[in-house]
Amino acid sequence: MNDRAVSVLGNYEIEVLRTWKGRGAILCESDRGLLILKEYSGRRDRIVFQDALLERIKKQGFDGAESVLKTKGGEFIVYDQDRVPYILKTYFEGRECNVRDSRECIRAVKTLARLHTAACLREGDIAGLEGQPRFRMDKEYEKHNKELRRVRKYLRGKGQKTNFEIFLLQQYDYFLQLALGAEQEAAACLKEGREGDGATCYICHGDYQHHNILVIQGDEESMAVVNFEKCICDNPVRDLYLFMRKLLEKSGWSSEVGSLLLNAYREERELEKEDYAQLYYRFLYPEKFWKIVNFYYNSGKAWIPGRNMEKLEKLLGQEQDKMRFLENYKSTYGRFSFL
Repeated sequence: MNDRAVSVLGNYEIEVLRTWKGRGAILCESDRGLLILKEYSGRRDRIVFQDALLERIKKQGFDGAESVLKTKGGEFIVYDQDRVPYILKTYFEGRECNVRDSRECIRAVKTLARLHTAACLREGDIAGLEGQPRFRMDKEYEKHNKELRRVRKYLRGKGQKTNFEIFLLQQYDYFLQLALGAEQEAAACLKEGREGDGATCYICHGDYQHHNILVIQGDEESMAVVNFEKCICDNPVRDLYLFMRKLLEKSGWSSEVGSLLLNAYREERELEKEDYAQLYYRFLYPEKFWKIVNFYYNSGKAWIPGRNMEKLEKLLGQEQDKMRFLENYKSTYGRFSFL
């Protein structure tokens, strides 16, 4: 971010009072309130869809969401002199959600449930909805598992191995079998679950974590949600899982923390049988292992960061706690689901 980026603000019908640098963005105090200018790497049709989604959920009563501003020429994307694309959005004065504060985390989960209620759409509700791909958990895991098999084959055929590669290969069969089992069981769960009428679609935030959840300054009980660039048509459990997993990892996979968050979500939006099962299989799938493998395989292998080994060792250290959590989850919520 630099002066060239700030210069693009002249393309908007706003009066700029002052600007300052934020995290990977430029914040702007204007006659239209607090705004944020960010680089944009997506397609034009995606930002058009995002704008339509944000307007829709506000009409449905969820007012804690950002808006995308159009330029004087009616465009959502503006370019600087180097053809770097930017978008300008409204922003909220506040701070990020504190993941160490259980009360704030509960409010964040309730906020998510209200967002999901507002983001339940049917064909014709907003422009561009019909063209959005609909994701399925089992298909996502099928793709991941193909990658895991390919990397295992590579590692087995590799001659001289580093200490990390030897250690990774030693753990591989356990996590691969876990991944394959989660994929198969998830597919069976989705087959047994409701098919729906095909016209209803929930839009998930796609990156619901504390950086994108703001506690409003002057009103500690209110929260806003920002950065919808990864919004995606999927089961709402996708967002709930992401937020819960990060907190559960920090708490040593505490069943008490899990129940606290899940019950808070249910107070605002009830879950269906398939939702409980989807959440279970999302926790069961070794996503962190897949991420470690994916990062290793797609990075230069001449030098492997020591951080890779640390992440793998941490993952192994938490595995028993995670399995204990899953057993408790199944005994507590299994009666509600297809588990």
